[in-house]
This record gives sequence, C-alpha cells and structure tokens, in this order.
Amino acid sequence: MTDTLMKELDKIESLSSVSTIPGIKNKSAAIGTTLDELQAELHKARTAVESGEDPQKVFADLNKRIENSKKQVDERQKEHNNALARFGKAVDKKFPNPLPTSQPKFSTPEDVDALERVVGMHFIRTGSFDIAQTFYNECGVPPDPRLWHAFEEMHRIRACLRERDIGPALGWATVNREFLRGRHSTLEFDLHRSHFMDLILNPPPVASPSDPPLAAAIDYSRRHFSTLAASYPQIIPQMKRLAGALAWANRLSSSPYSDLIQDSVHEKLEPAFVKEYCARLGFSRQLPLRVAGDIGGSGALAKIEKSKKVMKDKIAEWEAKDELLIEIPLPPENRYHSIFACPVSKEQSTDKNPPNMLTCGHVIAKESVNRLTKGGGRVKCPYCPVESTGPTLQVHF
Repeated sequence: MTDTLMKELDKIESLSSVSTIPGIKNKSAAIGTTLDELQAELHKARTAVESGEDPQKVFADLNKRIENSKKQVDERQKEHNNALARFGKAVDKKFPNPLPTSQPKFSTPEDVDALERVVGMHFIRTGSFDIAQTFYNECGVPPDPRLWHAFEEMHRIRACLRERDIGPALGWATVNREFLRGRHSTLEFDLHRSHFMDLILNPPPVASPSDPPLAAAIDYSRRHFSTLAASYPQIIPQMKRLAGALAWANRLSSSPYSDLIQDSVHEKLEPAFVKEYCARLGFSRQLPLRVAGDIGGSGALAKIEKSKKVMKDKIAEWEAKDELLIEIPLPPENRYHSIFACPVSKEQSTDKNPPNMLTCGHVIAKESVNRLTKGGGRVKCPYCPVESTGPTLQVHF
C-alpha cells in the first residue's frame, strides 16, 4: 500500500512539473512544453507577416494553434486534479483512523529542547550538515562539536569506501583495534581482505624481475594477516581460503574462490564500518527518528490508538499499565531483546535468566534448569525421557 502512495506522489510531481520527467508517462504534454511550442509559433507567425504573407491567413492559423494549446493546458490541469483526488483516496484508505487526540507530548521547554536535539542529531548522522546547521541556527540549540566532527569523519570515510579506497577506514580500525577486539568484530580483517583481493586482481609492477607476479599480495598477507590471526582465531579458515586464491589468481572468476571477488563483499564494508563507528561513539547503528517513524507509520500507531479507545470505552486507564496490551509486529531489525519464552515457566528470557540447551536439544530458561536439577547435576528434560548430566549450553537467539 505504501508503494501505491509513492507512485501517486511521483505522478503528482510529474504532472506539477513544467517539463517532462524521464521515466514517467502522462496522457497530456507538460505545460512548459506546450508554452514553449506556442512561443515558437508566435515567433514563426511574426516572421511570416514580416516576410509578406497574408496576415489574415497567418492569424487564423495562429488562433487555431492557441486554442489547441489552451486545450492541452486544460487537459493537463484536469489530469493533475484527478491525480490529487486519487492520492487523497489512497491516503484515506491507508490511514483510516483519525490522528491521535491525546494531549501534546512536547509542551514543556525541556521536552521541546529534547525533540530539537533528536531532530538535529538525525540530520548530523545522515550527513545533512547544511540542513543541520540551518536547523540549529533557527531553534537556537548549539550542536555538540565533538559529535559534529565525529560524524563528519564518518561520512568522509564512507565516501572513500564507496570509491573503493579503504585507507581511511583501515586507519580508523587500526587505531580502535582493542575496541573492535572487545566486540569480536572482524572489520579490520574484512578491510585487509578487500585490499588483498585487489592486489591479486590488479597486481602492481614487481620491483625485480626475479620477484613472483603476486609479490605485493604475498608480502601484504605476511605483514598483516599473521597479527590478525592471533587476535581473531575465527578468521583462520577465511585466511586459508585467501591463500588458496593465490593459486587461482589468473582465473578467479571460475575458481572455488569466486565469491571473494563479488561486488557484495566490498559493499558490505560500508554498513559494517558504520555499525562499529557508531558503537564506538555509544550510538546504535539505526537512527532513532527513522525507527520511530517506520514503526509508527507501518501501523503501530493506529493499533495503539484503537486499543486506547477500547480501554477508554471500558473505563480503564492505559497509562496504568506497564506494557502494551496488544502485540505490535516488528521486523527483525527492530527487535532489541530476546523473544524466547521458557516453555516451563512461561516467562521471557533475560540477561540473568538466558535460554539454556539441554543434552537432548530442548531449550528452557536457566532458572528452570536450576529448579529441575537433581543430585549429581542431573537434569530431567520436561519434554522427553533424556536426562542431562553435563553442563547446559547457553543459547543466543
């Protein structure tokens, strides 16, 4: 349904434009095109009269062209009005419920200040620095210079990554190596891998005729990958694949290592870098304002308002509840906690009460495991005859 709204908006934009927009077809010609053609006809008529042609005949033909142009403009305007009507119907169908009637949420100076800072930070994080500066000037809230410069650096490095220049990103990863290691992030290795594959595909000239053709790639791997292997044992299998790719350097596209040269390998570097950079600043990879808009605009706000109305009809206070009375379906990227519910206690898992897998493969919460544990550390599975004797395995969803 959202796609339908966007298509209608594109249609209105094309009909409102004085010129033709490529890729969008309309029944009538653009008003600007019609007026340009009419202006050309006026110049043509003046030239004809000055050259000695019969003025009555020239003006008669010109009058017909003017009437035709007026008809084209009227048709264009009618088509524009019809598009506006269709868009209005599409909006009414998409949002059948009226806007919330609750009290204003940003009525105090503190709330307004918080909202302005959220909006300003959104512009900074998206790289819209000119808009952010104008916004801060108008609302009178000074931006945080530390964050301003930090996100300027982030977007500069992102631009370099799009140009396949990994140098700035690699420099940042090297400086923040300990932070990345604490997060078990392989960003530094991924960047080195991208440059290593570039050296295989586009080897620089060798310094000496006796050097092997891939001397630069081999030397690069020796200087960087051995250090990374000590910090990230999980990447050793990938490093072995990179070494194997050297033997297929002249035919990588038809080799078992063809996946290493796909464009998607490099394209994944930018979002991975943004994720780690934001984490280093203490921010989520996702934009709070965008998340709120996406979730609220996708139907959550309408469901909450409907439930609020039901509560009001039943003379109950929504604010008296600690959680929503209805389930709001969210996409996977907007789920921020485990949704595992222990089948024994019927409670959701937490950091202190995580899911644990028994020997048989069934998963229950840690507190349930403790309650079911007998002498000798034996745990009888509540769902099958198997009895676990060893330690349970914590599961991460």
